[in-house]
Amino acid sequence: MTKAKSEPKVETSGLLEQAQRAAKKGPPPVHLWNPDYCGEMDMRIARDGTWFHEGTPIGRAPLVKLFASILKLEEGRYYLVTPVEKLGIVVEDAPFIAVDFTREGAGEAQRLTFTTNVGDEVTAGPEHPIRVERHGPEGEPAPYVMVRRGLEARIDRKSFYRLVEIGVTRPHEGADWFGLMSDGAFFPVIPAAELGS
Repeated sequence: MTKAKSEPKVETSGLLEQAQRAAKKGPPPVHLWNPDYCGEMDMRIARDGTWFHEGTPIGRAPLVKLFASILKLEEGRYYLVTPVEKLGIVVEDAPFIAVDFTREGAGEAQRLTFTTNVGDEVTAGPEHPIRVERHGPEGEPAPYVMVRRGLEARIDRKSFYRLVEIGVTRPHEGADWFGLMSDGAFFPVIPAAELGS
């Protein structure tokens, strides 16, 4: 009888030390790091943005920010990476939550700048698009904004309601769409024909 191969046990202290060293020199250049895969880490980012380690919420915001700074997306999987380690983690939806936004200007000159639950600030635009998925039988919208290198933030409900109040209707791909303007780009939310339904 062959023994099932178990996942390697991961110690977080070494990972933290490496992440802290990298963070001292500015944002870690995770896009340049390609270490060997070291196994799975018992870490999960819940849909509401809460980070869990071994089933327990991580309550220290600076620790969450540190882990968030070394998060990388590769071929649909999320990893925590350092120059020497690459550990798989579970992300239930998007790794970040956009918890607020500010609005500057109006019309074509409007800029929407989002703040995430881990302190990132990003202005929606061609490099940081907003996209909206529809979920469930009611087609409930799930809005996201690109933060960095494939990592998105789901826009929280209160912010999305505020965004809807400043939306505009424009032609998009041969039809009228209700959507959002930011940094010279239009991001469609819902076909205008569905607004009244």
